[in-house]
Parts: sequence; structure tokens; C-alpha cells
Amino acid sequence: MTSPTPTLVRLKLSLLRNGLRRSGGRRAAFAVSAVVAILFALAQLLGLLLLRGSAHADVVAVTGTALLALGWAVLPLFFPTGDETLDPTRLVLLPLRPRPLVRALLAASLVGIGPLFTLLVLTGCALSLAHGPAGYVAAVTAVVLALLICVALARTVAAANVRLLTSRKGRDLAVLSGLVIALGVQVVNFGARQLGSAGLGRLEPVADVLSWVPPASAVGAVRAASEGSYGTAIARLALSAAAAVLLPALWARSLTRLMTAPDGSTLQAPDAGTRHHATRAGIGRLLPDGRTGTVMARSLRYVWRDPKTKAAWVTSLAIGLIVPVFNAVQGTGSVYFACFAAGMLGIQMYNQFGQDTSAFWMVATTISSARDAYTELRGRALALLVVTLPYAVLVTVLTAALLGAWARLPEVLGLSLALLGAMLATGAWTSARFPYSVPQEGHKNVAPGQAGLAWISIFGGMVAAALLCSPVIALAVWANVSADGGTWRLLLLPAGAAYGATLTFLGLRLAAPRTAARLPEILAAVSKG
Repeated sequence: MTSPTPTLVRLKLSLLRNGLRRSGGRRAAFAVSAVVAILFALAQLLGLLLLRGSAHADVVAVTGTALLALGWAVLPLFFPTGDETLDPTRLVLLPLRPRPLVRALLAASLVGIGPLFTLLVLTGCALSLAHGPAGYVAAVTAVVLALLICVALARTVAAANVRLLTSRKGRDLAVLSGLVIALGVQVVNFGARQLGSAGLGRLEPVADVLSWVPPASAVGAVRAASEGSYGTAIARLALSAAAAVLLPALWARSLTRLMTAPDGSTLQAPDAGTRHHATRAGIGRLLPDGRTGTVMARSLRYVWRDPKTKAAWVTSLAIGLIVPVFNAVQGTGSVYFACFAAGMLGIQMYNQFGQDTSAFWMVATTISSARDAYTELRGRALALLVVTLPYAVLVTVLTAALLGAWARLPEVLGLSLALLGAMLATGAWTSARFPYSVPQEGHKNVAPGQAGLAWISIFGGMVAAALLCSPVIALAVWANVSADGGTWRLLLLPAGAAYGATLTFLGLRLAAPRTAARLPEILAAVSKG
């Protein structure tokens, strides 16, 4: 049997070449990304070479190799469409056995900017620790093993999760990439500050452990060989070699199961009665009866199933947590930053009908009066409160605990509840007055020609919500300057909650008649995407 390796390598090159033929913009983006990646890799290579002889060179090299492997393992989960060859089910009808297919796909995986970037960085990590003939021999072996492990690790993870990655849940998982990146940036920032004040010596215990974990163990073997610890070097290289053999074996096993097991298209779906019973047995039992519960269930399903709605919620949850908590951990925050949680989630009340798109006509047919519109808006607001209320309380308590500001907890919580009520009120009104469409395809969140409506809806509503909260803010300022501030702070919690609830009720009441009167205009606006 002819080896499929040359064919799949040519296929990978053809995919790259044909992808660049689609448009000049795609070619320009590829060229710019390739140049930037290579220049960055060369800068990393030069920086690592300058570390030769440094006391902490092994810490940087070993830890950097481990982080590089972690990136190869995680990125396919969040960006499954970045490489068309990550989905081996496209080859399921071809007469290929798993092990030859693994070798061919592994060779094809070594073609591209990512493997070249990884090769340059791994070369810098190995050469920064290599001294003497034994060290250089170990460095060459380490680079080859580490590169193979990184590529095989990415393929093994992708093959084990390919059913997920090619499904709707996989696309939803990609939404979390923004959250991971946001949290990762904050973690890196915090870690850099800590290391900047304490030095790289704090990472030495971590590097000692990682030097026995493939593929970082291969780079750790270079240091051991350079120091004359040949037994340790051989043991660490053996660990990496075992990982380089084990990962393709696991990959081949996943391919066998993937290409022989039935997928969801061959399984019988549950009938409508079963689905209805499951819904009522779950969260449906906790929701009120009538139209309010139906609207709440629909809104919560949008949050769970619709990619654009889920992306907006994930972003709001991330920022609402990151801003107060990470500033508190770094010692530069304020307990008042906890209001970000309520503010970011309150934004989700704006443009409530835009997430329905053209399907809003089904909602419009059920609204015949201002009372129906009020019930619809109330159900959507209550669905938002199901998540927002406990989340705002959690973030506020966590921020107060990190800063030790327990005395200000009632005050900040009252401000958060008042802000949330104001944003629910203004969000309901702007949803009826300034609706806009959210395109289902692509990355844009506003249909062409409606950017002005989105700006007016969101930022105008936020300014109005801040003005509506001015009485509670004034009371908080008075509590901080008054001699009897402790009593006023305690009163801010019930006062803020009552004020927020009143604003929400009045906002929904004012928005309901406008919603009922503007149903055709709302449908036309939200159907443009």
C-alpha cells in the first residue's frame, strides 16, 4: 500500500494555497501574520540566546516550553476552524487505516506558520541551556521531541473532541475564547507584577517539577547533559520519547472510534412529549405559570443556545468579575468597582427584541395591548434578574472580602441594586424606542446602517441610568461624610433595593404602551440582519 503521507502533505499545501487565492485581503492578512509571527519568534530566539549563562535561564526555558505545549493543546478547542485538516471525519470514506493516517496527518501538521514559530522558540529554549558536545546533542534531540509532542498533543485533543468541535456546542465553546483570553491577560499581568518585584527565583520550584513533565522534560535534559548529569538527561529524554510514542497511539485509538462509531445523525431524536417533560422537569418547574414563565424560559434559552447572545453574556460576566476582583487582588482596587457586575449585566436589557431577529413576528402576534407588552417585558427582565442578582451579590461580597471592606458591603450592594434597576428601566424603554438587528452570521453585532441606533440605545441608556441613580449616589456620598455614616450605610441596602425595584416597575410600565404601539417598526428594525 502506498504511503498517504506525501498526498496529505500536498493536500495541506493545496489548502493553504487555495485559501490565499480567495481574495487579496486574505493574502495580505496571511502575509502580515506570517511576518509578525516569524519576527516575534526570532525575537524570542535572540532573547533566549542572550540568557545563556544566566542563573535563571533554565526557569525561562523549561517554563516557556510547558506554556508552548499548553497552547498547542488548548487552542484547537477554541479555534477548531483554524485548520481544515483538524477534522479527520472528512477522510472517513477513504480506505485508510488509523496508523498510516496518523503518520500522514502528523507530517502534514508540521507544515505551517505555527510549527515554524514553535520550532524557532524551542530552538532558543534548548540552545540557551546547551554547553559542551553532550549538551548540543541533547538540544537537537530535545527540539525534535518537543516539536513532535506539541503537534501530536494538538491532534490528539482535536481528534478526541472533534464531534464536539464540529457541532453547535463546539461553536459555543469558541465563544469562551474571549473569556479565556481576558482572564489570561489578567493572570499574566498579575504574574508579571509579582515576578517583577520578587524575581524569577520564585518559579524555580515550578521549573523543577516541569522539568520531569514532557515536553518540558526534553529541554530540562539539555541542562542536565550540559552539567554532566547524563543519567538524569537520559531519563528526561526517555519521558519525552515515551510521550511522543503514547500520544500518536491515543490519537490512533480516537481515530478508530471516531470513524467506526455512529454520530448524532443516525440516532433517533426524542419526541416532543419527552422534550416537553424534560423541560418541565428542569428549570421549568421553578418558573411561574402563564406568559411570564414562558417568556423567561425563552429568554434563558437564548442565553444558553444563541451564539451571539451567549457571547454578550460571557463578555459581561467576565468584565464584571475581572475589573473588581483583579484590581482588589493587586491592591489597587476599590470596593465600589463591584458595581461593574450589575452594570455590565444590566446592559443585556438593552435591545431585547434584537436577539429575536425576524422571528419577532411570532412575539408581535401575541401582543394586542399594553398589558401584553408589559408581561412580555417583565418576563424578559425577570429572566435577566435570575442570573444578575446572585452574580452581583457574589461579586460584591468577594470584592469586599478581598479588600477587607466589610463595613461598606451594604452600601455597595445597595448602589449595585439601584444601578441594576435603573438599567432595567432604561433598557426596556430603549428596546422599544431604538431597536436594531443583530446579524446571525459573521462577527458584527449591529446590522449595516444601524450603528447610530446601537450607540444611542446603549450609551444614552447608560447615561440616563446614571442620572436616575443620582439620589442613591448622593445618599452614599452623605454617608461617607456624615459623622453618623455607619447607620446611613446600613440604610443604603434596603433603600437601594427599593429604589431599584421602583425604577424597574416604572420603566416597564412606561415602555409597555410604546412597545405595543410600535410593533411594526420594531419588527422592521430587528429583521434587517
